This record gives sequence, C-alpha cells and structure tokens, in this order.
Amino acid sequence: MSFQWNDKEPIYLQLKDKIKEMILSGDITEGEALPSVRQVAIEYKVNPITVSKSYQILVDEQLVEKKRGLGMFVQDGAMNKLQVNENEQFINEDWPRILTKIQHLNLDTNYLINSLKEIGRNQ
Repeated sequence: MSFQWNDKEPIYLQLKDKIKEMILSGDITEGEALPSVRQVAIEYKVNPITVSKSYQILVDEQLVEKKRGLGMFVQDGAMNKLQVNENEQFINEDWPRILTKIQHLNLDTNYLINSLKEIGRNQ
C-alpha cells in the first residue's frame, strides 16, 4: 500500500478515507480483518495513535467492529452503507459543484454524455 499524504487534511482522516475506498473497491471485504494498527503504522510511516484514531472513526461509523483479542473486522453491510453514503454525498455536494462548473464553462452536455459512453466502451 503506497499513499501520498496531503497537507490539507489530517492524516488520520485521510487514512480513514483510504480504508473506506478499499472497502468500496473490494480490496477489503466484509468480514475480513483490517491490518493491525502496528502493521499499518509501519507501512504508512505514521504514528500508531494516528491509525487507532482512523480505526475508531470507522468503528463509530459502524463500518468496522472490534473483536477482543482478534482485531478489527469489516462489518457485514459496510459496503452497502458506504455506497449509500457516498451516493448521497455525490448528489448533495459533488454534483452541484460539477453542474455549476459545466454551466460556467458552457460545456455541451451532449459532448459530455458521448465522452462518457466512449470511456465506457474503452474499459
């Protein structure tokens, strides 16, 4: 796992988002154990407290559960919960910004739709 940290957001939040991405992409599946705090801290070259903070947020969001003596595990239903949350965020926050940009740039929507279709064919 290689990752570049940005200076705009605390590392523990970036790490939390990275783990969410891994769940959404299927790199970490429901029921699967997360890497240990120490392992992640070494791999990402961060303080173990930073990793623990990230994991605790995921527990608070009910995406991950602690199993005493075993570690942290992705909860059943985490993928669906993340998809619902991400869809809401996209519709309510990202899409209005994108739409405003399209309007400001006076982009042709037919061109955009056709370019999306072309991208789909190439994948």
